[in-house]
Amino acid sequence: MKLFLRLLLVTAALFSACVVSQAEDAAAIQQRMQSRLTTVDALKQREAVGENNRGFLHVRGTLSADEAAVVAAENADRTAIYAELARRTGSNADTVGRTRARKIAAGSAAGIWIEDESGRWSRK
Repeated sequence: MKLFLRLLLVTAALFSACVVSQAEDAAAIQQRMQSRLTTVDALKQREAVGENNRGFLHVRGTLSADEAAVVAAENADRTAIYAELARRTGSNADTVGRTRARKIAAGSAAGIWIEDESGRWSRK
C-alpha cells in the first residue's frame, strides 16, 4: 500500500512539473512573439509577408536572411501554440490555425495581404 501511495505521489509530482513546464514554455513563446511583433508588422506593411488561411505568415516578397529567420521563428512559435491549444481543446492544430487565421484577418490593418478560406489573396 505504501508503495502504491509513493507511486501515486511521484506520478502527481511529475504531472505537475509537466503542467508548470508547459506554462513556462507558453509564456516564453508569447514573450518571443511579442518581441518580434514590430518586425512582423513592418514586414506586413511592406507587403513582404501576408497572413495565410492557416494562421501562418506567408512570404510574398524578398526577405533578407534576418527577416526570413524572423518569419521562420514566428511560424515555428505559432505551430507550437496551435498544437498546445489543440491538445487542450481536443481539436487539431490545423483547425486551431484556421480559426486563428480568421481572427488575424479580422484584426489586421488595411492594406495587409490576407488569404481567404478559398485560397484567394487580397489586401484587406
